[in-house]
Amino acid sequence: MTLFQLILLIAAGVIFYLFFRQLFSGDYPRRGVDYEAKVPDERLGGVNRPDKTFARETPSKDRLEELLEIADESLEKGDNLEAKKALQSALILDEKNPEVLRRLGVVYMNMNDYSDAREIYETLLAQDPTDDLAHGSLANALHKLGEEEKALEHHREAIRLDPAYAPHHYNYANTLYELGRREEALAEYRKALELDPELEPAKKMIEELSR
Repeated sequence: MTLFQLILLIAAGVIFYLFFRQLFSGDYPRRGVDYEAKVPDERLGGVNRPDKTFARETPSKDRLEELLEIADESLEKGDNLEAKKALQSALILDEKNPEVLRRLGVVYMNMNDYSDAREIYETLLAQDPTDDLAHGSLANALHKLGEEEKALEHHREAIRLDPAYAPHHYNYANTLYELGRREEALAEYRKALELDPELEPAKKMIEELSR
């Protein structure tokens, strides 16, 4: 055997050794595990090959809770954009999670994105039609979108579901006030203050409407 042949033999042995070590180590990308989508509707495979989408791994509860904490901290600081990013990442893990959706609705309302907020609250109500908070929040979004009759319907439904919750009466009163229905608004502000004597905004509105 010549020196050149010996070198080739050694090189081939090294290559085979490295190949099989990598193959059996499990240290290589695996479908549906190593890939991380960056937006909620992103899918493996893409538009051209929808048949090549893969199911995601079961989401980590700890990671979901971590993202919710990031969103809450961001909301407290007034950083709606950061909160939105965290919540959109959370939706990738669990796209129907009501706590994620509820927070995202708040973010959209804060950002004056009322159409997306409406979609979020309608999704929550599709999951649970008795969710009084979703009814109240949807009413606020619809009011901002100029859909007043629907807004009033959802305000009333929120109150029907939980008549002892002061913010439902207060928000309903705000909508009535902005529609020029001052007497009805005054009655709702008074009800809100009766339920929560520390609700200062309701007290101020009562004083204004009682002059």
